Formats: sequence, structure tokens, C-alpha cells
Amino acid sequence: MKYLLQGQETERLKFRLLVKSDFEDWLPLFREEKVAEFLAFDTSLSATELCEAWFQKIFHRYENDLGGMNVLEDKITGKLVGQCGLLVQEVEGESRLEIGYSILPEFWGHGFASEAAQKCKNYAFENGFSESLISMVHVDNIASEKVARKNGMQLEKTLPDYKGCPANIFKIEKKEWDFQKST
Repeated sequence: MKYLLQGQETERLKFRLLVKSDFEDWLPLFREEKVAEFLAFDTSLSATELCEAWFQKIFHRYENDLGGMNVLEDKITGKLVGQCGLLVQEVEGESRLEIGYSILPEFWGHGFASEAAQKCKNYAFENGFSESLISMVHVDNIASEKVARKNGMQLEKTLPDYKGCPANIFKIEKKEWDFQKST
């Protein structure tokens, strides 16, 4: 449970672990066009099947200390607005720490992904988890690319086939983060 941010907060958000009872609140994400593709899921699955696969993936990460997505709750309303977290990923044979984020459609465009991703970046570097962080973004997912760039990340490279999809890898080094904090 090393990489999880449960109990952490930002100005507007609280981080907590995903629980089975979050299923119905999370389901609307998978009704959106392109979401399955952007998350490298089987696009032939129904929204319910995609959500089930998502939950299995998250709980597998929790149980195997591979980081994981944290539920993001609005501090005022208590509503689930999205998920964000630090994920241990295998990229080209190398173990890397990723900042992942997904926001429910009704909350798109409100800055929640950027706010949560910045918290994950700071948390990871402050706790010495890694000397660099990445965000893996489907090449057509412009909104997620903007979040990565706003989080101080630069395009490291494009992989034509990462888990069956073309993906851009955005990266920030701890030394860049240190420099940004000092200016």
C-alpha cells in the first residue's frame, strides 16, 4: 500500500481507496465514447463489463502493492468526481511509476485531474518513491495530454503499441520538480 494516497487532500479533493460500493457511481465513465479505447480496454465490452474489469484491475494493484487509483471525493459535496493515483507500470521491460487519472464525465473541464495529478507528483517526490514519474496517454487523448503538460511533464517518447494502443509517455524528473519548486 506504499504508493496509495488514502487520507491525502488537496484544496477541493479527498483521496480514499476504491470500494465495491463505488461501482454505480463509476459506471458513467464507461458509457462515454472513446473511454475504453483511451484506457486500453476491450472496446467490444459493455459499460458494465468495462467497469467490472476496471475494478478487478484496481483491486489487483491494491493486493499486490502495485500502487493504484484512489477515489477522488469533492470535499464539499462528498461526491465521487474521479480517480487518480500512482501506478507501478512495466514499460519496455522497465518498472516505472506512473501518475494515472480518470475523471467522471460530469466533472470534465473543472481542473480536478490536474489538481489530483499535481498532488500525486508532489507526494511521490516528497516521499522519495522515484527519481522520475510518467503519465501514459493514448495519442488521441488531448485532454489527458494537457493534464500531463500542466503537471510539468514533457513528451519523452511515443510507443506505437503499448498494451494494444499507441501511447505517448510524458515524464518529469525529480530534479526538474526541485528546480520548479525553488523558482
